[in-house]
Amino acid sequence: MKKLTALLLSAVLLLSLAACKPAETQKAEEKKEPAVTAEKKEEPAKTEDKKEEKPEEKPEEKKEATENKEVVKLKWVLIGGSQPANYDAWKEHINKYLVEKIGVELDVEIISWGDWDTKRGVMVSTNEPYDIMFTNMGTFVHDVELGAFKDITELLETTPDLKGLMPDMYWDSVKVNGQIYGVPTYKDSSMTGYFIWDKEMLDKYEIKNVEELNTLEKAEPALQKITDGEKKPALILAQGQGIAPIEFYDQMGLGLPIGVKVDDTERKVVYTFNQENVRKHYDHLHSMFKKGIINSDALTLTEVPKYRAFYWAQGWSGAAKTVWGPNMGKEVVAIQNGETILTNDTVRGSINCISANSKHPEKALQLLELVNTDTYVRDALYYGLEGDNFTYTSDKKVHKNNSDWSMAGYAQGTFFNVSMVDDVDFNQWDEVKALNEKAVASVLLGFNVSTEEFEDELANCREVNNKYMNQIITGAGDPAEVFPKLEKELKDAGLDTIIEKVQAQINETYK
Repeated sequence: MKKLTALLLSAVLLLSLAACKPAETQKAEEKKEPAVTAEKKEEPAKTEDKKEEKPEEKPEEKKEATENKEVVKLKWVLIGGSQPANYDAWKEHINKYLVEKIGVELDVEIISWGDWDTKRGVMVSTNEPYDIMFTNMGTFVHDVELGAFKDITELLETTPDLKGLMPDMYWDSVKVNGQIYGVPTYKDSSMTGYFIWDKEMLDKYEIKNVEELNTLEKAEPALQKITDGEKKPALILAQGQGIAPIEFYDQMGLGLPIGVKVDDTERKVVYTFNQENVRKHYDHLHSMFKKGIINSDALTLTEVPKYRAFYWAQGWSGAAKTVWGPNMGKEVVAIQNGETILTNDTVRGSINCISANSKHPEKALQLLELVNTDTYVRDALYYGLEGDNFTYTSDKKVHKNNSDWSMAGYAQGTFFNVSMVDDVDFNQWDEVKALNEKAVASVLLGFNVSTEEFEDELANCREVNNKYMNQIITGAGDPAEVFPKLEKELKDAGLDTIIEKVQAQINETYK
């Protein structure tokens, strides 16, 4: 059965916490890493896990052990910038360690972001040999249904350290028809929204108790004060970039204003623009637009400026020091807006799957376990060749010698065992891990909607929705005028049929 693969919630609607977010908050599938902002360039910090030391062996013992071990060759296909210039030297270096640890020699093929969709599709459809392949929400379910990836549900029992790396709900998010088909990249895998304030503006206008300004309504008086004082809008929005209502609906990747409230145990599919809190949010956003707090050219602006006195972003509070502030050259304050949410799509931004045709699936999973639990291996994939791209400091941090390493770290494995770089003095990933563990999981975690019965209606409704969306999310359009027009056109295009069919699938799944 053909199913709609999950699409990134943030790319389509403002009704999810990541939706229509500023460009710098795009998730890991974009050409940046790790994913807090599109401008983000900081490196992951190391957790308390210690780097595993390679065993000391006499040369003759080491040679004998290696010769007596059957060595399996594995191919891993990853997204990234390009094949590193020093790849051959790196491969020789890391494979000595992998052979010693698990009897594996690794060959990594990097496909560029621009070529990824085409080349990945050809590899999957033609059964080109590979053992492990990166994927994400855009293709995961579809490729599982094609039979491209191996069911690893039982095989995971042979890699207990990997299985125990993350809470069960993260494994649930990579299930299709109740079975696990991939290894999630356990990093910033949940979503938390933050209001980012320029501290200089807060001080200049004597805005106190900023920690209490955790909703748009509460923040408005301060934003009006900055707008009046600076004689320009405090909140800059652009096409496809707005601020989400706190009330979160899992839209199942459909790209329409319908969904199930993440904590609704009845799992009722609703038209979100008719929900009281959502409607109130957009009424308020429009009011701010009319007051000049939001820029008047929001409908035509294609990209937000680098500096903004205030904006919304997805990430964690520590990113104020490592990302958001440095990107603007300012000291900023981050205030959490809403709960931390976990959905299929927040996890499926980065997954590694084992080919259904791999001759060595057990070894492939062992390799993924090592990547996610062994700091020495993880650093090599993330930072490059030791002695060339980076060196270890005396306190076991990483000093980057250059920025030439072109593999995409977000696509490989967890960030929680990557060594800290030597110019960071705190471990921001402890906070990210804590956010992941306390995230509110969607009641639809693991559910995959099939669009086979309503593909025409879905295409028509998406076209209608896209026509009005920028007016809504920027506050430029009056909800009292736009919402009735949108709802009527959506219903004419088949929205009620979609809601009915999706609800039936949910009811069947959770009966």
